[in-house]
Amino acid sequence: MSELPVELLPGLSHQPLPAPPPPSGWPLVSVITINYNQARTTCELLASLARVSYPRLEVIVVDNASPTEDPASIAEQFPDVLLLRSAQNLGFAGGNNLGIKEARGKYALFLNNDTEVEPDFLEPLVALLEARPAVGLVSPKLLFYGPERLIQYAGSSAVNPWTGRSFAVGHLERDAGQHEGSYPTEQPHGAAMLVPLAAIRRAGLMPELYFLYYEELDWCEMLKRAGYQCYYVGRSTVYHKESVSVGRGSVLRTYYMHRNRLLFIRRNSAGLRRWCGALFFLLVAAPKQSLQHLLRGETQHLRAIWRGIAWHLRGHDVRQNHFLPQVSVAAG
Repeated sequence: MSELPVELLPGLSHQPLPAPPPPSGWPLVSVITINYNQARTTCELLASLARVSYPRLEVIVVDNASPTEDPASIAEQFPDVLLLRSAQNLGFAGGNNLGIKEARGKYALFLNNDTEVEPDFLEPLVALLEARPAVGLVSPKLLFYGPERLIQYAGSSAVNPWTGRSFAVGHLERDAGQHEGSYPTEQPHGAAMLVPLAAIRRAGLMPELYFLYYEELDWCEMLKRAGYQCYYVGRSTVYHKESVSVGRGSVLRTYYMHRNRLLFIRRNSAGLRRWCGALFFLLVAAPKQSLQHLLRGETQHLRAIWRGIAWHLRGHDVRQNHFLPQVSVAAG
């Protein structure tokens, strides 16, 4: 669910790899999505999944303790879906980890509930993983939902350890087939990613310390350290409605984006790079954003930025994955 600050990387190009042949027998894929007060949006995703051509799916919906909306309508409309009800909001990582523990597939497909899919989107993703055991995570092409066919994600550079920023491939380009290849990429997009369960067992679960934003980027680094590669697959397309569950202008988003940008730097860099990255964030990025909110009179967002920074002064052990207390889960 991460939404990194992105910039276009001019002149970036990749040599597309030949598409691997389809496997002789399709393995079971466990689709995992998180619902939080968005049953209607989640059902729109499930309706699009019901039309896919991939023959072996199980679908798991984790309701993250929706406070005001009963998710029972999800199970009523889609009785074949496994609906897990968490007793508390575990965040994006914690909710997905809850789904992982129930997954029976060879692969786990993580989809934001504010996405919809093409009917044939899954075969190219599975085919690449079947052909390349060294790949531990793949993401499809993401288009902003709507008739314009604007690209949100077609691969990404690594997060710059000095600045905490990354560069998106194809961002806001009109999709005309220019990013149809399959090629290595430094970072996935959390709205849609397919991961082998074997890689999860080896690298660990999604880091729950983040709660919202940056968690899949950190997880990708964990998978890389375990010896896996990350790939982009351009022949697979997913449409993203973007930030339905949180909201682009929410104070919650401001808090976690700033807290977790610094958290990512602290967890994934060391020595001079860590200090330079942290100082850039504290002396350049955070003051710049603070000034913008101040000039717009957005005092709640201004406070959220500095509350996020203050979190780091409280002695949290950021080098470990932090798991929330055990919760009761009931299938419904």
